[in-house]
Amino acid sequence: MTTSCSNIRVVVGIDFGTTFSENLGFAYANVANPEKIETNDIWPSKTGENKTNTVIRYDEKFELIQWGLPALAERTSKKDKNSTSNSSHKIAELFKLHLGKISYENKPPLPSGLDPKKAVTDYLREMGKLMKSTISARWPGLIYYQHVRIVLTVPVEYDEKIRFIMRQCAYDAELILTLESENLEFTTEPEAAAIYCLGNLNEHPLKVGDSFLVVDCGGGTIDLTIRTLLPNSRLSELTESTGDFCGSTYIDKEFKKFLGAKIGKSALKLVEEKHYPKLQYLIQDFCANIKLPFDGDEKNWQDKEIDIEEICPVIMQYVKGEEREELEGCEWVITLDFRTVKYFFDKVIGNILRLIREQLANSEKTIAAIFMVGGFSESKYLLQRVRQEFNRQVPYISVPSYPVTSVIKGAVIYGLKMDTIKTRVLKKAYGIELYRDWTPDDPIEKMDVLNDQKKILAFKKLAEKGTEVDVDQEFKNTSWPTFADQKVSSFKIYTTSKNDAKYCNEPEMNLFGRLGLELPDVNLGLDRPVEFTLTFGKMETRAFARSLKSGTTAKASFRLEL
Repeated sequence: MTTSCSNIRVVVGIDFGTTFSENLGFAYANVANPEKIETNDIWPSKTGENKTNTVIRYDEKFELIQWGLPALAERTSKKDKNSTSNSSHKIAELFKLHLGKISYENKPPLPSGLDPKKAVTDYLREMGKLMKSTISARWPGLIYYQHVRIVLTVPVEYDEKIRFIMRQCAYDAELILTLESENLEFTTEPEAAAIYCLGNLNEHPLKVGDSFLVVDCGGGTIDLTIRTLLPNSRLSELTESTGDFCGSTYIDKEFKKFLGAKIGKSALKLVEEKHYPKLQYLIQDFCANIKLPFDGDEKNWQDKEIDIEEICPVIMQYVKGEEREELEGCEWVITLDFRTVKYFFDKVIGNILRLIREQLANSEKTIAAIFMVGGFSESKYLLQRVRQEFNRQVPYISVPSYPVTSVIKGAVIYGLKMDTIKTRVLKKAYGIELYRDWTPDDPIEKMDVLNDQKKILAFKKLAEKGTEVDVDQEFKNTSWPTFADQKVSSFKIYTTSKNDAKYCNEPEMNLFGRLGLELPDVNLGLDRPVEFTLTFGKMETRAFARSLKSGTTAKASFRLEL
């Protein structure tokens, strides 16, 4: 089940982007030459790019047909304007968003009957085939499941339960040999980006003890973390990492609303249903020619024209009534002026500024720099707005070199030197359900009577929310058997967003997992305390136990409650 760290010869970092604009990529390095991190640039039907599109095309039985760019966008010629698509094909994108805690109304549609976990698994499987062939070509004789460590990046919004689902998907996709394999590690996207920024600090005026904010500007999510530079190029986390669903793809959503107003909502719906790849070609054309170059300076602006008949003529057959008359009058050309495009951006950027503002307010230390990474960080208008808002508060605001690959390269660096991260800040309070004596301060309705003794099920806090902890910091508690011949014991582990919680049935209290303990030395009866230890600073909780009588290791198991 476990592979010794000394067996690891290659580290692969995977940045599983959310959308077609913030895509999937992987990078890798050999531990013998850790400075040479290579980024894959060969994808299906596409060479020379660091990432490919997070999209899958299925047939009617949900058998995978294509993945990446070939599954997404199709251009049609004018002679195809009355064509019909293969309606049996099903396009799945944005499926990773379904794993996150996003409101139902904001969840993007998936083909009916498709489990988002299947989509994640299928995509990882295809990517894994390419990854394995790439690595085996570079280093013949390498045994993949023994010699390769994978570091998978996830948004900060993904709690441990969602990360476990990602682990299950990686196992089902044959990226790891066993579900419990230690060859798979996780890091958050902004944490990986912060690690990448370490390699660029000699270019910036930062010194040991300084703190900096990393803003990972992705397609689906924006993730933020404040880190402090420690000696020996290590990092501690200063505040709780935060994030939200307000990436650059929400600009595309505003463009789609605008398009729907021009061609009619019913026409847009029919095009989405019948010609989705062709519609995506139009949206990608908008991204490449309008969204990415937009700098927010009206003096540099020239109105942009979108020729429907040239770029996406299949739309024409569905446009009716007043919309058709208007579009025919302008020869099927839609014009975008400066104010309209600026409107697409401003709501999204406003949310990013809010997130930055909240992070800076939560920090007790002065922030020396803001580093903006990810695909959306290349937006000149976004950088301009961030500098305009925060340049008096933060003296240095920068986009590091190669911001698009910062997360995957940071993931590789983390896999090569996993002690780079010294501390993390807990996003929840952790504790156990404990049967203790009832007191007059406890609610009478919660009292239970056992063997003529007043008892109550209470929450015993082990770790506080917002606490900065070492990644391997241990949180301990001691358990005694309830019965003289008891051989096993179990505890419910709860998490809560409140540090003052007292009972496990309070609002915002969630069952996190179950801890199982073996109670050795049965011959000692009740006098055989077992100390159990839980680590919450790692990306995945670990449990250990030992007998306080004999000092021997006791068997402990932790199982997430999914």
